[in-house]
Amino acid sequence: MSLADPVLLAVGLLVAVALALAAVAVARRRSAALAAAGVAPARRDRGRGRTAGVWCTIAGIAVLAIAFAGPAASVPVSHASGTVILAMDVSGSMSATDVAPSRLDAAKQAAVSFINAQPPSVDIGVVAFQQGGLEAALPTADHSTVTAAIRRLAPGGGTSLGDAILASLSAITHKTVVLGPGGSAPAIGYWPSATIVLFSDGQDGAGAAGGGGTSTAAAAAVAQKAGVHVDTVGVGTAAGTTVDVDGYHLFTALDPATLKSISQATGGAYHPASDASQLNGIASSINLRLTVTNQPMPLAGAFIALALALLVAGAVLTVARTGRVV
Repeated sequence: MSLADPVLLAVGLLVAVALALAAVAVARRRSAALAAAGVAPARRDRGRGRTAGVWCTIAGIAVLAIAFAGPAASVPVSHASGTVILAMDVSGSMSATDVAPSRLDAAKQAAVSFINAQPPSVDIGVVAFQQGGLEAALPTADHSTVTAAIRRLAPGGGTSLGDAILASLSAITHKTVVLGPGGSAPAIGYWPSATIVLFSDGQDGAGAAGGGGTSTAAAAAVAQKAGVHVDTVGVGTAAGTTVDVDGYHLFTALDPATLKSISQATGGAYHPASDASQLNGIASSINLRLTVTNQPMPLAGAFIALALALLVAGAVLTVARTGRVV
């Protein structure tokens, strides 16, 4: 237990001790006077009973002194805290309309809902990725800035999910994260309070063999080594649809297998969303890491209640024994 003002406690306890010493001195003089008068012990015992109210009052003053000193107990409190990177797929396939009004627009709406659901203790950043990761907003507690960045996103280009994960890790660590020799996972430290939420249809053309991007397995290994969970949100339908990209009609469908492999490798979770209503519930289904911190819990109220109870008891006993309040 800690005290906000120990001086008040010392002063209050000195007053209580002075009253206690005075009460003892008065009791001794009374006992000596009764003995000199030849009063029987039983009468003296009843006399001692009259002092019960005095001692309750003194105890109440002592407890009140503790309350005035501002006592507080340190208790562990769990709360959502840390860093979240919203990795948004803005490739051409995200313009598909199998999720109304389009995959990207639905993902943007879900991302904004997720941002609005987070407390100020969570720093949020945005990484928009096409062929390679493009950082759009650094992690910040100013959620309005992140929301504005989300709303500015537009589709276009290819996709590399692996590069998106590395770009997200760069945003978390504030340094460029690249694979080591032979594609090995670099040591970027341990970030257990960080989470990446990746919105994508799972199309990974740039990260495939010969695509020139980072493989999802290699990037997921870096995140797993750093203790960063990657939650993936599948935006699209298995039936798919066609989109116009640079004058070509391309068929695109949701690829849940790729997204599941990323989340499973990093200890995250996969969230399927084949329509806008499912996407709107993403905010409540993603579990962020809980951080336990010790926070002071004021105890003055409890001590004041105890002091009042003692003072009332002292007054009642005094009136009952002597017929007087003091």
